[in-house]
Amino acid sequence: MTQPPARVRARARELRERINRANHRYYVLDQPEISDAEYDRLFRELVDLEARHPGLLTPDSPTQRVGAPPLEAFESVRHGEPMLSLANAFGVEELRAFDARLKRMLDADPDAPLDYVVELKVDGLAVSLTYRDGLLTVGATRGDGVTGEQVTPNLRTVRSIPLRLASDPPPALIEVRGEVYLDAAEFERINAEREEAGHPLFANPRNAAAGSVRQLDSSVTASRHLDVIAHGVGAVEGATFAGQWERLEFLKRAGFKVSPHAERRAGIEAVIAFCREWEARRRELAYQIDGVVVKVDSADLEARLGAVARSPRWAIAFKYPPEQETTVVRDIQVRVGRTGAVTPVAIMEPVRISGSTVSRATLHNEDEIRRKDVRIGDTVVVQKAGEVIPEVVSVVTSKRTGKEKRFRMPKRCPVCDAEIIRPEGEAVARCANPSCPAQLKETILHFASRGAMDIEGLGPALVGQLADGGLVADPADLYALTHEQVAGLERMADKSAANVLAAIAQSKGRPLDRFIFALGIRHVGEHVADILAGEFGSLHVLQEASEEDLAEVEGVGPVIAASIAAFFRQKQTQRTLDKLAGHGVVPKAAPRRKPAAQPLAGAAFVFTGELEGLKRADAEAWVKRLGGKVTSSVSKKTAYVVVGASPGSKLDRAKTLGVPLLTEGEFRDLMGKTEQSA
Repeated sequence: MTQPPARVRARARELRERINRANHRYYVLDQPEISDAEYDRLFRELVDLEARHPGLLTPDSPTQRVGAPPLEAFESVRHGEPMLSLANAFGVEELRAFDARLKRMLDADPDAPLDYVVELKVDGLAVSLTYRDGLLTVGATRGDGVTGEQVTPNLRTVRSIPLRLASDPPPALIEVRGEVYLDAAEFERINAEREEAGHPLFANPRNAAAGSVRQLDSSVTASRHLDVIAHGVGAVEGATFAGQWERLEFLKRAGFKVSPHAERRAGIEAVIAFCREWEARRRELAYQIDGVVVKVDSADLEARLGAVARSPRWAIAFKYPPEQETTVVRDIQVRVGRTGAVTPVAIMEPVRISGSTVSRATLHNEDEIRRKDVRIGDTVVVQKAGEVIPEVVSVVTSKRTGKEKRFRMPKRCPVCDAEIIRPEGEAVARCANPSCPAQLKETILHFASRGAMDIEGLGPALVGQLADGGLVADPADLYALTHEQVAGLERMADKSAANVLAAIAQSKGRPLDRFIFALGIRHVGEHVADILAGEFGSLHVLQEASEEDLAEVEGVGPVIAASIAAFFRQKQTQRTLDKLAGHGVVPKAAPRRKPAAQPLAGAAFVFTGELEGLKRADAEAWVKRLGGKVTSSVSKKTAYVVVGASPGSKLDRAKTLGVPLLTEGEFRDLMGKTEQSA
């Protein structure tokens, strides 16, 4: 390749420097120095130079932020150092206890203040950015903390991430840790576009950011204007830092955006004052935060304090209580799910909570409605459970007028008019008609969901049209759809139809565990599907397994085994599987699982309250697979009590006995770390 003239090389270098400087001032410092027109002119000139002289192209050129071809799947990448999660504090007394614990471990004067760095906890997606000799080489999601997904092309599109570090000289290797997020205005813009296109809306900015980072096509990520705040460092070679404040100063010099509100505070009372100040001020921000991260500002003390299985001892996250608002219940309707479960839903006056507008909230079941005494016309307190799922917390009975109406579960399905039954011993009522159109729609939505076949663009509006139009009678029919059929639907242009069909075709070779989960077998969530895939290796072997064989699998048990066996006995199941195979849907076989280690042997877990992101059966199976046991009552021998939404008296009992408590997130972290170390 002919070397470009020196003047051309110099001009390309100048253009790269000017454009990178403009990007940094605009996206990181919020201090633009040139007009959009001038920026576009410089950018076009660089593109033209690189096109005419390919030898000028460099990995850190601003022209390389977007343009990688779509991926078929994400590869796994192992972090140089684990991305540990943080223990949580839910009140100021827990912060004081954290401070006292550190002083005891350090044998320090209990009256002498420790130095802390406090940073606002951005509610986004944790990522790791690896730089070698200053050049961005790998961008990854947190994953399970040890292994994440390699999403480098997508993170290169984020303008506040430098492609080359500005520090001179840069460390030979450094992992920069940060949080990818969307501000409120961009979140609203994206959801408005999705609503216009008939796609399902993102629940909140955090979900939107996570979904954007995990796009197989980086051009989609680029269109969503993500941002990143850097907050830490993992593995590093060629640099040392005295503490967290020095790390933040380095990251700022290297070209990253760090929290402009981070402070050094001496003593835990000063930390508490900071937390209280920002709890009152958090709505001033253009993005969401869910608390404050508190870190000891000393690398030496970090080393002395070390870490427990899932989190560092020298840091803690002070979590703000979920935002709550009051609104009025205008109606209570029921929704029919894919298993026939009939769930009452409160239809409310729209209210804005945690960055999104909420107008519907699940009421779970008839017993829950009675327990909270929710009536049509009531003024209620609403929050997002885990900042994601809207729920009714309580009724403001003082605002009752006497005109409120009690809810009665309907006797017949509102979709197909079949009888609604409530099996003895169960809290959930169900539609008795397995061919109910509502169940079909939910079945297909589940089949296409991210944890299952991951079919982008197949949302409720489109599935509704396909089912109502008689174009699909089961998930297998998705693979027989033609361009003419899809393009002929309302609000579906040729390009949109082509994208949906391409996504459907792309899903044909999903891994076995995701395919098993997609089938929607009752009691089989993502975790159990993974166990089955590892145990049996292929769909054929799984189908042939007897109920007794299934029940012997660690983490399955008799109830799940009976459900799986019954599912595969159904003629409709076999017809659907045969159709799927006929359309070329062949799940990738999984390596047979080695006998599992038992790191939790004998440890007793108790669950109380409702888990939001994990089915209770899956959580219990996870404990049992690692050797633990699940009990129904709390005693001094209980290892952990896992606390979900609306916990019962078990929580009080655990507090009385001093049994360790875990939130759902902490439980996931503990189990993930335990599994990794097994």
